[in-house]
Amino acid sequence: MKKGIIYVGFAVFTLFFTISLSSCFNSKSGTSSKTGVSYNNQFNGGFEVPSKYDKNPGPGLIAVEGGTFVMGGSLDQDLTYENDNTKRRVTVASFYMDETEVSNLDWLEYLYWIRRNFPNEPEYYYNALPDTLVWRRPLSYNEPYVNNYLRHPAFSSYPVVGVTWEQANEYSAWRTDRVNEDILRKKGYLADYKTASGKTDSLLPFNTQIYLNGQYRGEGIDGNRIKKDLNANSKNSTDSRGIAVRPIRLEDGILKEPYRLPTEAEWEYAALALAGNTTRGNIKSGKVYPWNGLGVRSAKKKTMGLMMANFKQSEGNNMGVSGYLNDNAALTAPVKSYAPNDFGLYNMAGNVNEWTGDVYRKLSYEEFEDFNPFRGNVYVDKELTDRQKGLYAKDKFGRAVTKQAASAKKQTWKEYQDGVTDSTFNADKRGVDQTGSNDRAEELYGKTTLVNNKSRVYKGGSWNDRAYWLNPATRRYLQQDEASAEIGFRCAMTLVGSQQIISNTEKLQRKLK
Repeated sequence: MKKGIIYVGFAVFTLFFTISLSSCFNSKSGTSSKTGVSYNNQFNGGFEVPSKYDKNPGPGLIAVEGGTFVMGGSLDQDLTYENDNTKRRVTVASFYMDETEVSNLDWLEYLYWIRRNFPNEPEYYYNALPDTLVWRRPLSYNEPYVNNYLRHPAFSSYPVVGVTWEQANEYSAWRTDRVNEDILRKKGYLADYKTASGKTDSLLPFNTQIYLNGQYRGEGIDGNRIKKDLNANSKNSTDSRGIAVRPIRLEDGILKEPYRLPTEAEWEYAALALAGNTTRGNIKSGKVYPWNGLGVRSAKKKTMGLMMANFKQSEGNNMGVSGYLNDNAALTAPVKSYAPNDFGLYNMAGNVNEWTGDVYRKLSYEEFEDFNPFRGNVYVDKELTDRQKGLYAKDKFGRAVTKQAASAKKQTWKEYQDGVTDSTFNADKRGVDQTGSNDRAEELYGKTTLVNNKSRVYKGGSWNDRAYWLNPATRRYLQQDEASAEIGFRCAMTLVGSQQIISNTEKLQRKLK
């Protein structure tokens, strides 16, 4: 589609009404409804309750209002005869999702940060590099893309490829820390960037979990607006005026939830975007693609005939005829190309396939839950260096170290102090990977199946796929440590609190018509 031709669906407008508001705590009097004790009073114990919290999504994200849908329902044919997507109704909770795929520029920012902060750790940098050799083909001259695609500014707005599922998760964790650090520095809870750069060169970079545990404190770290501690018995440090201060807590509602890969159900739900086809809870028409209609070209009068996505139209035809390149892309296209869907998300079909968080199983639908379905949970605990004080162990990059979960339930204080592990919990793999009680994929891998616990689902179709794969319900898999020139990713974030993105939806719909 030609640049500048952009359709903005109903759900994009809902975002402006949603994210501009902060959710207020439901307590006009500022006192406990159960004890009558006042909140935020330093003389009666200092229990703090925020009067409001920031409900805005993290940078780059768009709110996706959840709901029920038929997973696999948009697929009316099974060309590969895999029978791996039987229709089933599920519910997806509201969440946030990246407006676009992660771009080369986004990844270069990540690489630069690693090199700047860990110049003596070449392995860390090397492991974060995408595999640019994915462009090589034995009988195709793609060598210029090997050298240029990631780093040349001409491709800066194009989706990053050659990234494994594991690298995508590492990036998501890094992004979480950078976003939260930026919030804290700009609000003055941490030292501003100028002060920090001059006094903390020998300290490890900010990590959200380490900070929340009170282990990222001190001169040159604390900001000039660090929060006052109302607890008179606090053992926290004091500022230059002798006033007790404390770091931000999760309860303050200031920090963002972790960035992560979307689940397969979230991805399919967001791509299908049935919100634009719904009136008073009733779906007026279904979809085959992230847009309305059965074709891959626009049916609107002003844009009639233009391609709605970047894909391979036929054998030997990746972009059309010279003089009118109908999808404007031989390989990938910029991440904001073509029209967004009704949630405001770009390229949910075509351009690049996208990693999801799920472990692939052919019969996933038989075993996962119908609310927030997901396969591939890994349960972990943070490793402690001092159990009495609850101090987290840190790796050499300043990140909290995790280990296999010790128990399926809260331990007693003695079990916690002694580091007792529930052998029953670990024996059935729930502490490692919850993939189904009768699952034998690991045992049979390489004998009767090529699927195991490292097989991850990717969806969406790419620049090198036919139109069939643009359907949101189609699913394929690749090992989590492998990469492709046809697979990229975008991040998601859990939405906490109310599931309703906007109040009085029908009234707003009428105004927009």
